[in-house]
Amino acid sequence: MSVRHSLLALLERGPMHGYQLRAAFEESTGATWPLNIGQVYTTLSRLERDGLVRPLPENDGGQQPYEITDAGRTQLGSWFATPISRADRPRDELSIKLALAITTPGVDVAAVLQTQRTATMRALQEYTRLKARDPEPRPADLAWRLVLDAMIFQAEAELRWLDHCETSLVRHDLTRPVPSATGTPSPAPEHTEVTA
Repeated sequence: MSVRHSLLALLERGPMHGYQLRAAFEESTGATWPLNIGQVYTTLSRLERDGLVRPLPENDGGQQPYEITDAGRTQLGSWFATPISRADRPRDELSIKLALAITTPGVDVAAVLQTQRTATMRALQEYTRLKARDPEPRPADLAWRLVLDAMIFQAEAELRWLDHCETSLVRHDLTRPVPSATGTPSPAPEHTEVTA
């Protein structure tokens, strides 16, 4: 997620100070991604340094509002016009975790998969409950609904991928922990299978 471009998009609506930007961001995304106020002000300082925003006089409450500059609008337009590359997204920690689990002695990969599947299923159920609360959202709620839909689709895709991983483990007979350097598998942590 680009905090930099998110703040520029919010400032395109009109001048705002840091706390207003954080509130507007959380309202637009349904508070899906927490935004630390320190991160907002650090990003505003960098945007100002780069000539993409400019500070306005302090308001009566002593807060410093900012407005977007023409250069900021140009960069924002470019961001909206450019697709997000898979390489631009953060590393997929789950993929890395499973790759390391398969090659690390003593790790019960099946347990790692089951733990993740349970957590992902719980998240999917929560997202689905949130969506069911408001089957016909108002146009003002469309931004939040689209974010929620993206989270549902990502959780569903993750569950399908976890099923694929489990099938691959069975096919390659990797359902048991890899032996340690001494030749004996380390004891696998006990886990309870939870079905959703």
